[in-house]
Amino acid sequence: MASELTLHVTDRGGGRHALMAFDGASVMDFIRDNGLPIKAACGGVGACVSCHVYVAEEWLDKLAPPTAAESVRLADAVAPQDNSRLCCLLRMSAGLDGLAVTLAPGSEPDAG
Repeated sequence: MASELTLHVTDRGGGRHALMAFDGASVMDFIRDNGLPIKAACGGVGACVSCHVYVAEEWLDKLAPPTAAESVRLADAVAPQDNSRLCCLLRMSAGLDGLAVTLAPGSEPDAG
């Protein structure tokens, strides 16, 4: 049985959401499947920036660094920051239990 993990998401309006997540699945899937407003246009293959999030600073050293391809994509994001990531490429694990992310500008379903 997969262990339950917690994912904390702050939406664009500042609302905070604690989501149940499971080991191995993408952060984007849990955000989308819980009805939070995320565009995720490419369906989770890292081919766009519509699942752009800001990772809380205290979690950055627990993540593998972005790949070169992810860094190139993030350069095209709206308002990229040092803590920007594509959440479709982040997989939940026991080490990420409690991960906190904020939906970034341009990730809204109605964003161009």
